[in-house]
Amino acid sequence: MNTDIEMSGEEEYHLPCAEALLAGTLALMTGHAQACCDNHRQLMNAKIVANLSQLGEHPILSPQFRTALWSLRTHWEVLQRQRTAAATASDPRLWHASPSSFQ
Repeated sequence: MNTDIEMSGEEEYHLPCAEALLAGTLALMTGHAQACCDNHRQLMNAKIVANLSQLGEHPILSPQFRTALWSLRTHWEVLQRQRTAAATASDPRLWHASPSSFQ
């Protein structure tokens, strides 16, 4: 994976497919760590899992690196499930009290 990066005057890089996907995934992970809104975190988490899945199947990467990526993917999937469960769990403080009698 030792390739030359073609740089221009702007902040634009032309990377090979696997490297571009890895760079994007790392950027998403950084954004996830810095996000202030849980809704944004859930969306970023889903994209991170998808990117790690694609990277884990990429033929240019070594088997050892792909194994590490699948392990990371599993970790992020667990986080995604926990966030989804927490988001769907209802907060008892928001429940309405039932009336003591009906009319």
